[in-house]
Amino acid sequence: MYRFLFSSKWLGYLLLAAIFATACVFLGRWQMDRRAETLAEINRVTSNYSATPVPFADVKDQFSSLDADREWTQVELKGTYDVGGQRVVRNRPLNGQPGYEVVVPFRLETGETVVIDRGWLPIGNNSPGRPDSVPAPPAGNVTVVARLKHAEPELQRGAPDGQLASIDLVAYSTQLGYPLLTGAYGQLASETPPVADMPIAFPMPSTAEGTHLSYSLQWFAFGVLMFIGFGYAARQQARNAAIDAEDAEAQDTETGGGFMHSSGPVARRRPAPRKRRNATAEEEEDAILDAQGY
Repeated sequence: MYRFLFSSKWLGYLLLAAIFATACVFLGRWQMDRRAETLAEINRVTSNYSATPVPFADVKDQFSSLDADREWTQVELKGTYDVGGQRVVRNRPLNGQPGYEVVVPFRLETGETVVIDRGWLPIGNNSPGRPDSVPAPPAGNVTVVARLKHAEPELQRGAPDGQLASIDLVAYSTQLGYPLLTGAYGQLASETPPVADMPIAFPMPSTAEGTHLSYSLQWFAFGVLMFIGFGYAARQQARNAAIDAEDAEAQDTETGGGFMHSSGPVARRRPAPRKRRNATAEEEEDAILDAQGY
């Protein structure tokens, strides 16, 4: 009944179904991997973002090589800003709006220098390609609480004077002419003493899981449905073949037992005579009485 499945046509269909299902599994697993990354990021945010700040001495090594689990950790830093080394970073959208981020070197009391990202500025209206103004950081000794962030890779594009294409700390250090701790920088949480004119503070990162799980389940379902569709099509083919066979058999029976044959008319067979059954005693008595006129 299902011998047609071994034909080249149906084997080709099966191969296409297998390829499609494999692609669906690959895409589903890719979405699951993205979900795992998102959950790890959510866990880092919920664990570190609002935790008690730790002294610089406890996490000094993280500014040279930041562990993924320590991202967003709050660190307390004491020192002075190098206003002359301040830069703006290009192409930094926030809530869908284009703009810049303001980064400033921060020289610690211990002698090391780290980079602080003080916040976001919108694109300017007065000079194209620049913010209208860049707020200056506090002067003198400052206590900064900042959240650890990974340094960014170098981008293969330039930037105007006084700007950076990315927070590439190695390239930034080259511009400044003195060493920076280049494994991580700090995203400003607070600074003391405060100043009135500040860049726009960064919002807390989203802790929403997103749609990765639903997308992955959809891809897995598509892969299963492909084989269900293949099975349904094979069943319909088998049913159609069975119906065609029954129709052909009925047609052969009709032409062979009656009116026409391929070689000409064929006489019908006379039905076999029915055997008479023996009459009962009551029926015989009724017959005799009928014959006598009773």
